[in-house]
Amino acid sequence: MRIIVTGGCGFIGSALVLHLVQDLGHEVLTLDALTYAANPISLAPLDGSERHRLVQADICDPARVHALFAEFAPQAVMHLAAESHVDRSITDPGAFVRTNVVGTQVMLDGARTYWEGLPEERRAAFRFLHVSTDEVYGSLPEGAFFTEESRYDPRSPYSASKAASDHLARAWHETYGLPVLVTNCSNNYGPRHFPEKLIPLMILNALEGKALPVYGDGLNERDWIHVEDHARGLVAVLERGRVGETYLLGGRSVQNNLATVKGICAAFDRLRPARAPHDTLIHFVTDRPGHDRRYAIDCSKAEAELGWRPQKVFEAALEETVRWYLDNERWWRPIREGRYTGERLGLAPAKQA
Repeated sequence: MRIIVTGGCGFIGSALVLHLVQDLGHEVLTLDALTYAANPISLAPLDGSERHRLVQADICDPARVHALFAEFAPQAVMHLAAESHVDRSITDPGAFVRTNVVGTQVMLDGARTYWEGLPEERRAAFRFLHVSTDEVYGSLPEGAFFTEESRYDPRSPYSASKAASDHLARAWHETYGLPVLVTNCSNNYGPRHFPEKLIPLMILNALEGKALPVYGDGLNERDWIHVEDHARGLVAVLERGRVGETYLLGGRSVQNNLATVKGICAAFDRLRPARAPHDTLIHFVTDRPGHDRRYAIDCSKAEAELGWRPQKVFEAALEETVRWYLDNERWWRPIREGRYTGERLGLAPAKQA
């Protein structure tokens, strides 16, 4: 297949692009604005490949988006490009509305114009997969799980912007007939994760012997899915999902944040022993506004309909992730030396990029 992947230089996007090209042999055009969280080095294994092309462009640029559809003639779009960090959305919500809402509208319009001009057989086969988050559903009570029928209840500028983009994707299906699929995933982890997010930030701080900042009491719960399991799930939805449907993709690995950080510390104690256990570095900080208490996904629908299920076991895969960062300083060091060391939480002096 010929597939446009937006945000393909990001964490989830790069795992997806590598899977599509290396494992499945698809031809991919990666469309990415290459903003702060994008890292083209993540796609270095595809350098020289005739099946991959990276285009630096803004999904909010209609002329560029329409031109790329006409030029590349894709059979599918996998739309991942988004601003995704909750902390950033609190301080700069406008950037999230622009990219996540306006950018999605531009991509949907580009796809619709292109799709409407296709011959009937190709129109029937075309798919637009919109990739979203479980955060659109808000916070769960203890023991509960999100399903595809859960009510939307976003509680941060980030989740509100993603909720809006989900509604746009479904509206383009209902109004124009565009063959849209929607996925909502739980928290991802794994290699090539930008180090402002919980797991990579903790790993790199632990590596450097710095404080490990944990919000509030650390008991906020998240369902962790390995990024490679997520990439396989997205392909399963694209290939076998029913048009107009939503599929939730989770890892069946619910952990509270404190347990996750302690798991990272235990991995460091095994891989890089220090004088004191690494969990002595844990430091509780003031909780952030609108911090949802629990996310957890029931992914039974995707498992039953698509034959997909998460394969990674969290504890083992978390240690694999720690090991990846230990072995790949060349990937994270230039980012780390820029700005993402925890100073935004008042735990380290700010560095200049």
